[in-house]
Amino acid sequence: MQQEALSFLSSPLPPHHHFPPFSRLRNFPSLSFKPSTSPSPSSSSIFFPPPKSPPPTITTTGTLESDLHEKLLYLDTLGIDFLTLLNRHPPLLSSPISSLKSVVDYMTTPPINFTLPDLRRLVSMCPELLTSPLASHTIPVITFLLREVGVSSTFDLRQALRRRPRLLACSVDHQLRPTLYFLQRIGILEPRKHTYLLSCSVEGKLLPRIDYFEGLGFSRRSAAAMFKRFPQLFNYSIGGNYEPKVEYLVGEMGRDVREVLEFPQYFSFSLENRIKPRHVACVGRGVRLPLAVLLKTKEDGFRDALEVHFVLNDSEELKRMKKPVVSAYILREKGR
Repeated sequence: MQQEALSFLSSPLPPHHHFPPFSRLRNFPSLSFKPSTSPSPSSSSIFFPPPKSPPPTITTTGTLESDLHEKLLYLDTLGIDFLTLLNRHPPLLSSPISSLKSVVDYMTTPPINFTLPDLRRLVSMCPELLTSPLASHTIPVITFLLREVGVSSTFDLRQALRRRPRLLACSVDHQLRPTLYFLQRIGILEPRKHTYLLSCSVEGKLLPRIDYFEGLGFSRRSAAAMFKRFPQLFNYSIGGNYEPKVEYLVGEMGRDVREVLEFPQYFSFSLENRIKPRHVACVGRGVRLPLAVLLKTKEDGFRDALEVHFVLNDSEELKRMKKPVVSAYILREKGR
């Protein structure tokens, strides 16, 4: 295993990834939000001071093998496979063992206090955590979530990071803060409930989804209001979710696409396992239910709603029949 680790020395490291600058947003309707102009917290005012670590030492060729061996053994004690992780994130090779230990100590001791299973999951999903500078990157991300996003406790912080470990790989200035301002600008004023969106690119992911609904004929204000009502909508794929469900809604169900403005949760239901079967059941009984009733209710409630609307539809039909026809209809039903 030690020889396998050393084999990575001869492989060139990929260039460091740079986050693209956040370009100017397109115009949105004024929603009375003004981003905070307070400066970013300085290193002297960081909420969680970094643990003191010994100054980095210069690794010579003679001690490199020993350093790799120590790193391998250390991560192994944490239940982390060094070679697998190194294959996914080569910068781990040149990261000092002291830096790794500082990050692990910070994440697994109070006040953050992640368990080892939690840490292993974070590292497996975001290996950059182990090599990101603690004082200049990781701690500013934590401070940003607590102070600017409004995450109210370390418990909620742990929940947010468990749900979206990639937050720890994002730049506060070039990614997290611009996305926060965008979400607030369209009316999502409690971003602490939707921290999973902060790692999303505004121009790469969020704006294209609003643009899609504008392309359906919605105004920018209406489309933004739909995402404000149901922010999870940002997480769904345009080609894999929006398009087939809109096509089915309009083509097969014969509904107006504007129904999703009032019920954007429509896109959260499975097309094959919920939307199609329930639509077919309604067609079979000649019933048309509101989208929310059609999809949100549990199976028993849906069947009850289907029966009630079926009976009501029959009653309306009977009222339109002539009296002799009504009498014949009643006699026929009694004879069954």
